[in-house]
Amino acid sequence: MSEFINNREKKQNDDNRKFRQEKLKELILRLHDNEDFNTVKKEFEEVFGKISATEISELEQELIREGMKVEEVQRLCDVHSAVFKGSIDEIHGYTSERVTEGHPINTMLIENEAIGQFINIKFMFHLDLFKDHDNEQTRGKLKKDLRTLYEIDKHYLRKENLLFPYLEKYGVYGPAKVMWGVDDEIRKEIKDTIKMIEDRDSLSDAIVFQIEELIHKVNEMIFKEEKILLPMTEEKLTQDEWFSIQEESDNLGYTFIEQPDKWIPKKIDDGIDKEPTLHEHLPDGKIRFETGLIGTKELEFMLNAMPVDLTFIDQDDVVRYFSNGTERIFPRTKAVIGRTVQNCHPPQSVHMVEKLLRDFKNGKKEVENFWIQMRGMFVYIRYFAVRDHEGNYLGTLEFTENIKGIKELEGEKRLLSDDE
Repeated sequence: MSEFINNREKKQNDDNRKFRQEKLKELILRLHDNEDFNTVKKEFEEVFGKISATEISELEQELIREGMKVEEVQRLCDVHSAVFKGSIDEIHGYTSERVTEGHPINTMLIENEAIGQFINIKFMFHLDLFKDHDNEQTRGKLKKDLRTLYEIDKHYLRKENLLFPYLEKYGVYGPAKVMWGVDDEIRKEIKDTIKMIEDRDSLSDAIVFQIEELIHKVNEMIFKEEKILLPMTEEKLTQDEWFSIQEESDNLGYTFIEQPDKWIPKKIDDGIDKEPTLHEHLPDGKIRFETGLIGTKELEFMLNAMPVDLTFIDQDDVVRYFSNGTERIFPRTKAVIGRTVQNCHPPQSVHMVEKLLRDFKNGKKEVENFWIQMRGMFVYIRYFAVRDHEGNYLGTLEFTENIKGIKELEGEKRLLSDDE
């Protein structure tokens, strides 16, 4: 009898969950079709009242899975977050992670507070001055504020390279696909607005509109992180995983705050198996190659000594290795190991990645080259198809190098440099 009652309750819960998902999807699609915002918001409040961050993520994933383009879900993100605002069920409240100094969640929250104060007080004050007087001085203040705001890149890099990979291990892809695209929009709009301010022909009204839109997007991202992303990570991630995130956070830097004190969890190992490192497999071993023997230690430090970034993606498009030199060009964290390369790129560029890998796998190409200029560097990015003696595809090697100094070489150099 009790089994019958339990089965009936489970069916009722499943039916209720399905109804909520379908209703949520219906409301979002009605917003997508430009139905009156207040009408949809009123109906949402009557049906739901409260909603969890997990349900929002599941909804986004379902829409993407059913064929809606990531860019479309991303475009709706601000709209449906405005509908959900004030109704999200804060089931975690002030958890210990949120108030523990040095914990990655606490650090994210402190950064968001600093970002919010900067854009809503100092930046808005300078924008008001600009509205009253459009001159070199007020434009200079806005340009300086925008360059300062670009520090937000470090906050987003930690989110994209540390939080998203761990959520993906638990099958949660929605936030990464949607938020990463919005992060890139914010980065681009900061750069575009700086160029607009530098152009004396740009109208002040256009600059004001652009900055107000940018501030709105940054504020909305703060809301989405604190009410959707962070509660989900609190629910999913283990203490060991948070410790690993903290260990790698310093490499990517922080936004508007000093490097936080190190968080030492009371219990480092909670039983979650960690992927063994190369040294754990062969602590004192040698690797035999066709052209000789080399120890694992020597091999690792040799690769790290090279003035290039190396990344290897296996035949299943999974990131298996990256070199760890002292002068990295693009950020890498250990969290990407075991992650599909498609999920390591912004949604806008995934199609290029997939085409390149497809061309390598079917033998259409053996190499592809790109070059870009950034942060005073001339970056040469090369991709090589890796094959065995029989021509079977084993994976792809990404080879990235700053060749600015090489391009500037002239004449010859045949002697040792003088000691400093």
